[in-house]
Formats: sequence, C-alpha cells, structure tokens
Amino acid sequence: MTSKTYRLGVLEGDGIGPEIVPSSVEIAGAAAEAAGVSVDWVTLPLGSSAIETHGTPVPEETKEALAGLDGWYLGPHDSVGYPEPHKSALNPSGTLRKHFQLFANIRPAKSFPGAKAVCDNADLVIVRENTEGFYADRNTFAGTGEFMPTPDTAIMLGIITREATERVARVAFDLARSRRKKLTIVHKANVLKLTTGLFRTVCQEVAKDYPDVAVDDFHIDAMTVHLVRRAQDFDVIVTENMFGDILSDLAGEISGSLGTAPSINSSATTAMAQASHGSAPDIAGQNVANPVAMILSGAMLFEWLAAQHGDEKLATVAKVIERGVADAIAAGTSTRDLGGSASTTEFTAAVVKAIGTGQN
Repeated sequence: MTSKTYRLGVLEGDGIGPEIVPSSVEIAGAAAEAAGVSVDWVTLPLGSSAIETHGTPVPEETKEALAGLDGWYLGPHDSVGYPEPHKSALNPSGTLRKHFQLFANIRPAKSFPGAKAVCDNADLVIVRENTEGFYADRNTFAGTGEFMPTPDTAIMLGIITREATERVARVAFDLARSRRKKLTIVHKANVLKLTTGLFRTVCQEVAKDYPDVAVDDFHIDAMTVHLVRRAQDFDVIVTENMFGDILSDLAGEISGSLGTAPSINSSATTAMAQASHGSAPDIAGQNVANPVAMILSGAMLFEWLAAQHGDEKLATVAKVIERGVADAIAAGTSTRDLGGSASTTEFTAAVVKAIGTGQN
C-alpha cells in the first residue's frame, strides 16, 4: 500500500516569519524523513508581501488553497505596519481563524532543560476559546464588538455562548484525559457573573462526562499568582479568549521565553500551527530570532494530524521534532533569548543534526 502524502501549507508572514517558518519546515522535513512520512509543502502568499502582489494580506486564492490542505504553518504578522485600509481590518491570523472556524487555541508551556525557565518543571497546556469572549474581532457576525457612541466613550462587547464553551471544554477535557487527568477552569464569575459565570457553569456540566478527570477552578487574578508560584501543579487550563491570551503569555515566560511558546488553532477538521509570539520587526532580518515556538507549533500540528488520520507515523514526527529541539538546547545550543549565542540558522542546523544523530 502506498503511504499517504500529507499536504501542508506554508505561510511565512511578516517580520521574523520568513526566518522562523523556513527553519520550522526544514526541521519538520528532517523529522518526517526520519519517520518515513511523505510531506508536500505548499507555499502561499500572506501578509505584507501579499499586499504588494495581490492587494490584500490574505488573498482569496490562499484561503481556497488552504481548504484543500491537511493543515498549515502560519508565520507571525505585522498588521500594525500595514497601510490602510488593511491596518484597520481583521488581521491575517484572525481572518483565517474566523474563516475556518478554528475555535480552540491550544498553547502548551513546558520547561526546557538548559533554558532560562522560571519554573524548571512546568508542563501545562492552556486551552483558549478562540471565537468570542472579550475580543472585538471575534464576537459579532458583522463589524466588530467595540464602538464609540461619542468621541469620549468606548464600549466593548463580551460574548459567551453555551455552544462555543461546550465545544472548547470537550477539547480541553479530552486533552486532560490524555495527559495527567487534571483540569482547571479559569473565569471571573465573582464579578462577571453572567458571562464568565456561564463559561464556568458549562465547563462544570461537561466535567460530568469525564469522571476520571479532577477539576478545580480559579478566578483569573488568582490564577496569575498560582502560575508564578506553582506552575508545576497545573496540567490543562481552559478559559475564555482574553484570559487565555494573557495566561499563555505568562506561562510562556515562566517556562523559559515566549520564543519557546507554541500553539495550534483548530476546529474539528482543520488545524493551523502558529507560534504564540508576534512578528518582532525590531530583529527581523538579523538571523537572531528564536524559532523554537514555531518549530514546536509544527510538532503540535503533526500530533493533531496523527489523531485525525490515525497515523502513528505522524505522532512519531512530532516526537522527533520535540526531542531534536530539547537535545539541541540541552547540549548548549540556543538563541540569545534563552541565554545562548546561536543564530536562527545555527540553531536550526543543530536541531537537524540532533535528529540525524539520534535517529529518533
């Protein structure tokens, strides 16, 4: 039987994207070869370069092509630097999340030996609801969820629905079941009683279907303290959009650096690998960016694809990537944000070498 060839999109994006995305693809390619997996990489226009060539940061042809692929890598974007009207429009990441209904943003934070982690033994995952909450670009059918009735008054809508909460809660509980069987619900139900109160209630209702998973809950303000003091005690954290964004950045720094913080955005049928950090235009083109977050986002994508397709070789690719990164850092090769001096390309080469040497 001929093995399936997986077709994955490559969207380099802006800033450091054209450096870290090719690094990630090179490493994933080496891992796929080691695991005996065939991958066809499809490069597509997106970001500032697409504005120049197509008049828009997310061309229709890109969205149409992505719909036919198994998944894709999305590099960071610098929408703040786009010319109008693109600067004020929904950014590329938000556009793709909304178009493909990528409702679950999954962001792990795991300490690396050899990295400058605040907590040396953190190993947690934040599951962030991605389509509503207090983010104005994701909670209305048309327009945005913020407006100004007068020049001196700004209003923001925060929307929580049972349907969206339940589907992300099930993703979180399934993930907890596959890990250490612990789940923490984060909310602010003591003040935002109706909105985040509904989020907490629905998650607790879903918990009844997962009696093997231990569940607790904390207010968002208390949770920031708990993460700083005892990040190692948490396994899977589920929360609404804005809280998840804030907590995942905090968790990324606790576990070493935002440069090591990966994520995927997924629906029931589609997934997008996307690092948690931004485009870092101040260091773009200098070959100093840390590609770890993007590399590990790719590993998450392969793990997600393994579950979707029932293909254990894809799970092997994910493990090979993760081990290659960990081995390279443990051996003393890292970028400057992790306390090392390696360039992006030098770190990439070290990981590729670790994969080849390890024959994972």
